[in-house]
Amino acid sequence: MRSAILSALAISALTATVAGADVRLPALVGDNMVLQRDARIEVWGWADPGENVRVTFQDRTIATRADRSGHWTAALGPYSAGGPHAMVVAGKNTRTLRDVLVGDVWLASGQSNMEWPVKGPNGPINDADREVAEALFPGIRLFKVKYAPAAQPQNDVAADGWQAVTPETASDFSAVAYLFGRSLHQRYRVPIGLIQSAVGGTVAEAWTSEAGLKQFPEFRSAIEPLARVTDRARTDYEQYAQRKAAWYRREGAVDRGSGAGAWHDPAVDVGGWPKSSAPISRPHCGERLNGFAGVVWFRREVELPPAMAAMPLTLHLGSIAQDDATYFNGQKVGETRGLRKPREYMVHAQHVRAGKNIVVTRVVGANRPGFACVELLGPAGAMKAENAGGSVSLAGDWSYQPGPELRDFPVADAVTLAAGPSPNIPTVLYNGMIHPLLRYRIKGVIWYQGESNADAHERAAQYRTLFPALIQDWRRQWRSEFPFLFVQLAGHGANQPEPAEYPWAELREAQSMTLSLPGTGMATAVDIGDEWDIHPRNKQDVAQRLALTAAAVAYGETVLHSGPTYRSMQVEGGQIRIQFANLGSGLAIRDRYGYARGFEIAGADGRFHWAQARQDGDDIIVSSSSVRQPAAVRYSWSNTPDGNLYNREGLPALPFRTKVPHVN
Repeated sequence: MRSAILSALAISALTATVAGADVRLPALVGDNMVLQRDARIEVWGWADPGENVRVTFQDRTIATRADRSGHWTAALGPYSAGGPHAMVVAGKNTRTLRDVLVGDVWLASGQSNMEWPVKGPNGPINDADREVAEALFPGIRLFKVKYAPAAQPQNDVAADGWQAVTPETASDFSAVAYLFGRSLHQRYRVPIGLIQSAVGGTVAEAWTSEAGLKQFPEFRSAIEPLARVTDRARTDYEQYAQRKAAWYRREGAVDRGSGAGAWHDPAVDVGGWPKSSAPISRPHCGERLNGFAGVVWFRREVELPPAMAAMPLTLHLGSIAQDDATYFNGQKVGETRGLRKPREYMVHAQHVRAGKNIVVTRVVGANRPGFACVELLGPAGAMKAENAGGSVSLAGDWSYQPGPELRDFPVADAVTLAAGPSPNIPTVLYNGMIHPLLRYRIKGVIWYQGESNADAHERAAQYRTLFPALIQDWRRQWRSEFPFLFVQLAGHGANQPEPAEYPWAELREAQSMTLSLPGTGMATAVDIGDEWDIHPRNKQDVAQRLALTAAAVAYGETVLHSGPTYRSMQVEGGQIRIQFANLGSGLAIRDRYGYARGFEIAGADGRFHWAQARQDGDDIIVSSSSVRQPAAVRYSWSNTPDGNLYNREGLPALPFRTKVPHVN
């Protein structure tokens, strides 16, 4: 984290001081770059105030002059796809940029599923060895923006420049972006430039400008301290970060909850412990523990009825942000390592008794300010203890206590913290990782994000306006109505046994609603997720679906790029007939017996029940013996849907509901 902050400060210092300097170029303008074809483009940089600068490309020279702040811009093009070319930028010094291509440039942004590399330290994608070995494409160039949140808009990014695709460069690059770019390169036979600017665990508002968030007063209190960040605040933050690192070296390894009198012992008195309501939908380390990230113990008393006693019990804790070890009445029942994996642990019958029982989970967070540190993510409906005798919720108040004694733990004020901002403060990723890219002409954007905005119903509902606001903001800032393509969230997380409400389903709906904006396209990943891993490793299908969407939305091809999409419904007695668009050559149910799964049906009371569904030509007929007068239908409405409706071209039907309840 410290190195990232120092890099951002160094960039800021460079861009602010240009007097007496040679002609300089931003990180995006350099050897091996790809310029957008068939468009007016800009080349820019810094020089002495008033210095004459000449840019020569494809036998044409453009003359310009640095303004009083030392900034200069040259407008070029349009050019046809091709290369390699050389570009010469000359002022008091001369820079020759080599191996420049002209083709299509795509920005790839979002959170961890976009950031996930082909073969990174946290696990490879499917067939990673083959993908890496075959990654030899000199006509595809990669540019990776380094992590750098910023309090105010920056002029440049930290990066290692443009690189041609080789096994070495592709291995550590966004898998979705690389595979998407490879598909376009092979389809259109033009150079492809890919700019990766993505950060795991981040929210959409962090990627949106202050102007783009004006309609959202709920973000104002988080944005205001950023305006007061000065050089002094940056110095204060660096000193704070050093004190914090020293504290972790000195105290962070201590765990008062282990050893003698261990806190998983039911006899331990936790009457003085603070309480927190779970699921915790914001970083616990930042809101209640003053920035601490490390070992935190959570305890909850559970009252079990006699019918549940003396038989095996399953603990469902929902997702947890980091690693955990869990105990029941003092007995360790399981542990899991890994980010956001749902926890399910079996308790032997001999430890299950009627009346009071104690559940304890020791959560180990990572000392990464701003990231998920100590979180019980739920959802609430997935947090329960159950067996054949019944079910008891585990959502609600949990007592908690940090493992280390937090005496002398460094605490900073809001302005100091804003100088080294967490990636989830509104605007900071836009400021540091998008704003510096605005002058670079792009063909379009691919976006994979939303997991971090799906932590609660109100957040999923907010995404209906927040996500379109982000798209409109970027187009306004770039002064271009470029195509914006996005991935609908993959299946992830445990489902309840009966139809229920899920923030993830609501966020997928918000993504579908965003298709009302012109020039947008969506590639669903709902059928290729992983219930137990928020990072499904099948990135090939995601990239291929995005490429199909690009063919239709960005390249004007007449090509089927979506699975069946809800069009209309008619009530026919005790059943509902559903019609679809985007059928291609027809509906296909992926079941050897022809049974359609994933449908729910409700009457006027809005209570959904599992439905029987069958195909009738290109329609689906839905009914249930529990609903005599049906009024609404849902499909694939869960965390990890098992819907099996496709078109014959192999694209899955999009989740939908026919009756959207009022959202406050």
